[in-house]
Parts: sequence; C-alpha cells; structure tokens
Amino acid sequence: MRDRIDIDGISVSPDHFIGGRRVSSPETFETRCPFDWDRKLADISRGDAETARLSVAAAAEAFPAWAALTPAERATYLHRLADLIEERKDDIAQVECLDMAMLLESLRLRVISRAALNFRNYADLALEHQERVWSSKGTLNRVIRMPAGPALIITPWNAPFMLSTWKCAPALAAGNTVILKPADWSPLSASLLGDLIDEAGIPPGVFNIVQGGAELGNALTSDPGVRRISFTGSVPTARIIGKNAAENIVPFTAELGGKSALLVFEDADIDAAAKKAAGQYDDSGQVCMAGSRLIVQDSVKEEFLERFHAYTDAHVLGDSRDPATTVSAMIHPVHVERVLGFIDRARAAGDEIVRGGKRWKEGANWVEPTLIVPTGNDSEVVQNEVFGPVLTFQTFTDEAEGVALANSTEYGLSGVIYTGNADRAERVGRQVRGGTVWVNTFLVRDLTAPFGGIGISGIGREGGDYALDFHSDLKTLQILEGSC
Repeated sequence: MRDRIDIDGISVSPDHFIGGRRVSSPETFETRCPFDWDRKLADISRGDAETARLSVAAAAEAFPAWAALTPAERATYLHRLADLIEERKDDIAQVECLDMAMLLESLRLRVISRAALNFRNYADLALEHQERVWSSKGTLNRVIRMPAGPALIITPWNAPFMLSTWKCAPALAAGNTVILKPADWSPLSASLLGDLIDEAGIPPGVFNIVQGGAELGNALTSDPGVRRISFTGSVPTARIIGKNAAENIVPFTAELGGKSALLVFEDADIDAAAKKAAGQYDDSGQVCMAGSRLIVQDSVKEEFLERFHAYTDAHVLGDSRDPATTVSAMIHPVHVERVLGFIDRARAAGDEIVRGGKRWKEGANWVEPTLIVPTGNDSEVVQNEVFGPVLTFQTFTDEAEGVALANSTEYGLSGVIYTGNADRAERVGRQVRGGTVWVNTFLVRDLTAPFGGIGISGIGREGGDYALDFHSDLKTLQILEGSC
C-alpha cells in the first residue's frame, strides 16, 4: 500500500480500493491540475488484468450477503453514505476542482450535493417499489426484482464524483455489488468515495474502486463474473465494451455524448435564449448534453447574435477556484490539441471562425470560446462531437427546416428549444430526436426520469425505476390460485 497524498490539506489514497482495503499496483500513472499543469497531484496505481480479477472476485464474494439484505437495510447504509458526502462535500469539491478543473463554486453549491442526493433518491425508490401483481388464467402473478450480481461502472472524466454516484447508487440499491473504474484523467475524487464507503460501514467487497487504462478496462468488461455494465464515454470505446458484454451475454447501457441542437424560434425570449447559448461554454463545453449547435430563425438572427456576443464577452477564463471565473480549463493538453484540431480543419475547409478559434494562452489548457459558421450542414464541426468550447451557428426559415437541421446528425442525446408558443413547444418537442429535450430551460434533471441517448448517443436508459430495473433480473412468479 502506498502512502496517502496531501491535496491542499486533504488526504487522498492513490491506490485501488478492493475488498475493503487499499491495494497498490507496481506501475503508476500521473494526474495533474488542468489549470496549473506544472503541478503534479499524484502518482496513481495503474491496474492490470490481475487487479480486475481481484476486484471482480471481491464483488462476487460479497454479493450473496448484500443481495440478501432487505431494501430497508441497504437504504440505511446508503443514507449514511449520503450524510458523509454532505459532511465532506467541501473536501470532495476541492479535490475534484484541482483534479478535473470544474468550477469550485459550482462543485460546492450543487454538484457534490447532487451526489448525496443520488444515494438518497435510489435508496428511497427501492423502498417505495411496488411489485406488479395480477390474476390471469387461474394464476396469481407477481413480478419480482432480483439482484443481478457484480456491476461494473465505468465513468468519464467530467464531473467524475457525481456521475460515479449516479451510476453506483441504483446498482447498490438494487442489491448488486459494484466495481467502479473512474477515468484515469480525474481519479482522485472517486478515491475519496472509497474512504466514505468504508466509514459508512458498507461491508468489504460491496464497493470496489480500480484505476487504470485500456488493459484494466478490457479485463473487467471481459470477465464473466460481471453481470451488469454501465458505461459513459466515447463511441469507439463503447463498441469494444459492447462486444465484450455480448460474449458473456451481459446487459449493457452506454451514454456516449451528443451533438445537441439549441433551436431558437422568432417567438422566443431572445435574450434568455442568447444567454443560455453563451452558457454552453461553461466547463469549457465539456458537457455531453451541451447545445453546441445554435440553430436560429433568420428573422431574429441579428438580435440573437448581438446578445449572444455580449454574454460571451462577459465570460472570464481563469483559475477554477476563483469565484470570478466562468470558463474553466480543459481537462488535459491532449484534449486541447484534439479540440484545436477540429477548429483548424474547419478553418481549412472554409468555415468562418466568427470568434475565438485559438488557445487562450500559450501552453495553457484553455481554448477561447469559439463560434463557427459552417459552409454547410455536412461540415465536420457540425456533425461530430467536439466536446470543447466550440459552438456552430446556423439559421433556418421555417419550423420544418429548423427541425430537419436539429435532427441532421447521428447523435440524439438531448435538445434545447426556445419558443413562446405552447403548441410549437409540444409539437417540436415531440419531433426533435433526443433522449431528453428541454423547452425554454436547460440541464434541469428529475432523477426519476429516464436518461439516455438515441442513435450513436447510446443504448439503454438510466434514472429512476429504469435504472433499478436494469440492475435487476426480473422474475415472474405464478401460483395456481387456491392451490396453497
């Protein structure tokens, strides 16, 4: 076991958490602060195939006893864990800010508290579940949820703590044990979750955390002991995981990002729409649901752009710990180069770079908030997810053209519509392809609602009973009426 590290006075383990104890690996990888790249935060244990085997074995060993608990007994543990998250939210926020660069104020005020709410929400939903019971053909029928087994949770590097809890909470509430693999660009806050799991008294092996790259991920997703896989990340990685899951006939959900439209009609509140559009640069555009394609009706184009530029001009790029900062650094220099590559290719293809289009400071992990008017709808920057502070701007003349543009990519995670007409809100809201479509708002989430994507934005749904059903094997029990 390696020595714990000090992150601004907060003690964090660099090791895996397997079977209730810290386990180190001989090889490591480093994690650095995105907005202060010269600052190395830690050397993290890099898991391998043996790490995967140990974690799945620990989860399998702990599964029968955890599955045998009642929902109320599991809920006691999950509420205790939620309490601890609330107590430590400032520490978790500080570590995640340094490791991932999300704005510290945002983490403290809403993101980490949402993580605690995830555990409370699923603990209560499992308690409230009513079995479906009915009579048919002389039999009494009941649909029973049975815990499925060890669940593998693979999470992305953006909002890592909250997204880990969003996926792990329903798995635990359903009676499954968990192996969590956080992204190797932002692993530190997940390590803190291991400490809280231990402090909450959750039995050893019920919750395991392993860190590493492709070797570890491939070993985990190929292990026949894993009975559920929930993944958020890239399309190419999802294809690999899907093949591994299929080999073992393991149910698999995937949330794979988006290329969402922000559709603005002439009858909308243009100021509100422009402000929300400029807000898509939050977190440097590293948000899967971001409305990165601005599609605005011709008649209000000039008014919209004037207000949009004014709101964008007000953004402040800087240290994520500074309350004045509104646009955080990007996660990693490799990702910065990827985003700049999109911009360079757009420029070379003749797309108009209306604003931004370059690195904010030499050697820094910021790209200026960028707006691009493409030469056509088939431009790469329109059709592919950039996952950075890059928006495109297109116009339309009538509703049919606007909807057609909104639906013109392979993605379908979400969409945003601005209109003042209730009939249009209902009509267009039904037509826009997306797992979630907002009208006159954005990023408001009810945890009981289904969440997931259409097309290459993913498969399956999480959220509410949908997640609890995914993490369960459903059994129909039929008893001949009057026989006992």
